[in-house]
Amino acid sequence: MGLMDRLVGGQGSRSEPADYVELDIEDFEASDAETGTQVHVAKIDSQRDVAPIKDAVYDGDIVIADIAPRATRDRTMERVSAELQQVAQEVGGDIVQKDDDQLVITAAGVSIDRKRLG
Repeated sequence: MGLMDRLVGGQGSRSEPADYVELDIEDFEASDAETGTQVHVAKIDSQRDVAPIKDAVYDGDIVIADIAPRATRDRTMERVSAELQQVAQEVGGDIVQKDDDQLVITAAGVSIDRKRLG
């Protein structure tokens, strides 16, 4: 059964809808072409977690970082935020804190709209 059959239902599909559709990575062709910008997901628990985030932004990528709850209550988050703001400024990127639990940092040429869609 192909991907489209699983998404929209093909012959032999059950009549009750599924809560989700599990996608198989083999259904997608890998490209040999080098990708430009990548999106990374990170977690910030302490100051030592900042280095790989900085490296990714300097390489031209985007990072979505989860912030540990305790980090927002102490000075660690202030230092991390200041350091990442400096990196975003150096590369001509952007940085925004989403709610209390995420930072989004971009490299040059990518800005973050502060308005929610919809």
